[in-house]
Amino acid sequence: MVRRSVLFTPGDRPEMLRKAPTAGADVIVFDLEDAVSPERTPEARRHVRDVLTDPAFDADADCEVCVRVNAVPEEAHADLEGILGGTEDVRLDAIMSPKVESANDVARLTDHARSHGTSVPVLALVETARGVLAAPDIAGTDGTDALVFGAEDLSADIGATRTDEGLEVLYARERVVIAAAANDVDAIDTVYTDFNDESGLIEETEFAIQLGYEGKMAIHPAQVDPINEAFTPAPAEIEWAEAVFEAKREADADGRGVFEVDGEMIDAPLIAQAERILERAAAADAE
Repeated sequence: MVRRSVLFTPGDRPEMLRKAPTAGADVIVFDLEDAVSPERTPEARRHVRDVLTDPAFDADADCEVCVRVNAVPEEAHADLEGILGGTEDVRLDAIMSPKVESANDVARLTDHARSHGTSVPVLALVETARGVLAAPDIAGTDGTDALVFGAEDLSADIGATRTDEGLEVLYARERVVIAAAANDVDAIDTVYTDFNDESGLIEETEFAIQLGYEGKMAIHPAQVDPINEAFTPAPAEIEWAEAVFEAKREADADGRGVFEVDGEMIDAPLIAQAERILERAAAADAE
């Protein structure tokens, strides 16, 4: 499953919920948390449920469909009750849990979903100081399928001032991606808040790729295509990766442990890099 772009849509906007799959995002997230005022949450739950139980939406949604519930456990459980309660079929592929600070947070959410007969993966938002420190445990717990880094809430939590360079959150950003890699779950990068600044979005997405992230959150449909393009390997990268594996096959057949491609000595880290490029290319083609 590829998760290059993760697009949020407010849960209290039914017309936007139904239109969300047309944006081209790999994951669409119906948001019951930050995008919805508390007094409109019950209404938003009804709107989300109406869309997720509509067979026409299910047929049109050629992407992963996720709901972000609220952080407070009682509210999160009420969100799931409002969406999953009853006997109708509900199209729900994943749950995003905000402000996750421990493995127990994930376990409580998955247990409650199972009580409604639903077993879906959790995309755990790591966006507090406690969450960053607990990232390895969160990534390693049953139910977690991705760590999602939230720089804006983390900055507020620790009292940091957000800058264009992002050095104030760099340690946390790296810790989250390392924890995800160590536990073989996806790592999704933070939002880029200025949706009118495409060049800035591309630059930040390319940096996220350098750090090891596999996807990035989007807050506007206009951000989806630049994110998808950045996470899709360029033809030159694919050509290099294919050349690496062709040379490796020849070296293996000849009993050679060392080989080169275009004058570059290829070792295990570069082979792993080539493998990731081809995996990303294959995943993008499959979408």
